[in-house]
Amino acid sequence: MMHTNKLYVPLQIMIKTKTYKIPLIVGHLLFWTLNYWFVVIASDFEWNGFSYVNGSLAFAYAYGLFFNALLFYIQVFWLFPKIYVPRKRLQFYVLSITVITVISLLETFIDYIMFGIYDIETDLLVGSLINNFIFHIIYSIAGFYYILKFEYLKSEKIKQQLQEENFKSELKYLRAQLNPHFLFNGINSVYHLIGKDNVLAKDTLHQFSGLLRYQLYETNSHITLEKELDYVSQYIKIEETRKGRDIRLRYTISYKNGTKKIAPLLLISFIENAFKHCSNHEEGHLNTISIDIIEVSGRITLKVCNSFDANVATITGGIGLTNVQRRLDLLYKDDYTLDITQEKSIFKVHLVINL
Repeated sequence: MMHTNKLYVPLQIMIKTKTYKIPLIVGHLLFWTLNYWFVVIASDFEWNGFSYVNGSLAFAYAYGLFFNALLFYIQVFWLFPKIYVPRKRLQFYVLSITVITVISLLETFIDYIMFGIYDIETDLLVGSLINNFIFHIIYSIAGFYYILKFEYLKSEKIKQQLQEENFKSELKYLRAQLNPHFLFNGINSVYHLIGKDNVLAKDTLHQFSGLLRYQLYETNSHITLEKELDYVSQYIKIEETRKGRDIRLRYTISYKNGTKKIAPLLLISFIENAFKHCSNHEEGHLNTISIDIIEVSGRITLKVCNSFDANVATITGGIGLTNVQRRLDLLYKDDYTLDITQEKSIFKVHLVINL
């Protein structure tokens, strides 16, 4: 499957880039048409003996513009992609100068014929050759820099699209990790109730199945804050039921903008971590967990504190926290702050997200 996806992404990008060809062609045709219109129709230029008055300029500028365009597109479609890009630099410069010289001589020869038709002094022929050569160099260089910039912008666009696809793939991978992690913790919660209180175990399993259904079917892309916090609240209640008097739990969930969107399953990992690593003293009041989730003006703040056994290894790490930190980086970049600290026997998480 991974190989198929890698092949599909560039193909998809190629299809998308083809949609830009029609407006690009129209833009080029418009440029050459306006170029001709401005010189021949909208003004009264005289050029190397060719005049607007006797109509010679219209013919001379027509084939002159054709040769300019020819040099431009020779750079775009042949010299740059076929010779310059493969780093045949000496061949590129030799061919460029040769093509410019040949076309300049050809245009000057046509100028000579036109001089005879319109009875123009042949003394202007040398100046015509020099001017043709200069303009052909200009249009050839213009073609080179046009395709250079065009290819750069196209490669940047493709790179950006590939990054977006990789971004989406990584998020899907991280989300796929979340489900087994949540499943493991949920099953473990129900397991501890079986035998102690079978009725409560069944009720908890029913609630757990609802949470799992939420994860599977209602967490595509971003969801409303109300739904996400309702999910968090249900999870806390399940853990509260399982732990009972073994812990002292305090939690607050408050929000003013329930329709705000949030990436799903970000907050739950920190809360899972608190229940999983909470201390296990015989006296229940020593095992404390406090959870505060508050949203105001589109900014949500999560504070989670739990006691832990200082004699046990530190809590930081694991699939859950590593996963959620990576997802925060991908989804919110500079729009969040996360502080994780340990003070004596208290583990603290302080997360702020600008939704």
